[in-house]
Amino acid sequence: MKLNKNKKFALVIGILIALIFITFLVSLNMGSLSIEPLDVIKTLIGQGSKSHEIAIFKLRLPRIVIGILVGTALATAGTILQGVTKNDLADSGILGINSGAALFVVVYMYFMNGNVYDGISDITIFTMPIVALSGAIFGAFLIYILAWKNGINSSRLLLIGIGINVAFTSLLTIFQLKFTTQEFNRVMAWTSGSIWGSNWKYVLAILPFIVLFMALTIYKSRYLDALNLGDEVATGLGIEVEKERRKLIVYAVILAGVATSVAGSIGFLGLVAPHIGRKLVGPKHKKLIPTAALIGTLILLAADTISRNLIAPMEIPVGIVVAVIGVPYFIYLMLAE
Repeated sequence: MKLNKNKKFALVIGILIALIFITFLVSLNMGSLSIEPLDVIKTLIGQGSKSHEIAIFKLRLPRIVIGILVGTALATAGTILQGVTKNDLADSGILGINSGAALFVVVYMYFMNGNVYDGISDITIFTMPIVALSGAIFGAFLIYILAWKNGINSSRLLLIGIGINVAFTSLLTIFQLKFTTQEFNRVMAWTSGSIWGSNWKYVLAILPFIVLFMALTIYKSRYLDALNLGDEVATGLGIEVEKERRKLIVYAVILAGVATSVAGSIGFLGLVAPHIGRKLVGPKHKKLIPTAALIGTLILLAADTISRNLIAPMEIPVGIVVAVIGVPYFIYLMLAE
């Protein structure tokens, strides 16, 4: 029996939430201190040992919550950019938005803290999202201005974005040389994509941005559907095309920039999640945005669990694990173009 679209959407959402919950429990269980699943549940309801409480509530849980927020933000940003540009290869990581945010954050950390091993101050943590936003907006502005020629051509936008990404990444590497060897290694791991060392302060710093702009994106989802029909059709429907396009790009830039401020530059997540979502629930953005957000969350949580445990006690930056998944998919999409 063929399910109708609403039932299929509810089933897909239900399965994704179940998979995220399983990954959540596995992630809480695994690490340098292995905690049995029953002990994880006991600790969550306040009946665990002191060591389990510290491991879960101070180390693993904030990191997982950051993973959920970052996965949601990057997947949603990718969905918006693909919808606005009508280009399947659009992603904040490929276009240079993430690397612009990362560049500004690393420069800011250097001048604010000097030594990243001394710990990052509370002022720096709570102002980092604003700094990252500045970098992301600067990157997006450069790309938009350089790609503009009687309107936006999606192929030109993508090529200029890739060029800007390379330029920002090169500047980032040059600036990292100002750090000592140990600091360079840590900053390098962070810029490759890392949610290591996350705590509840980082959660509080980015939560308002992501909740607000996720809600606005879902509210504006009908405009994304209209833009996909083409500018002429959208204008015929009474939509101010350039105004709405700019608004949606700003939402994507804010979501990507804020995510980068706490997790470094994680590429390909915003590319892969919307594609998988489209295959599962179709192109209507009201359903696609929450589906892609859950897929992004699932991929990032699974990748973080792998990155923490594959060569424990050493950690692989989570961005590298995501790239291992994302690069083959990117090549497949390039060949399918």
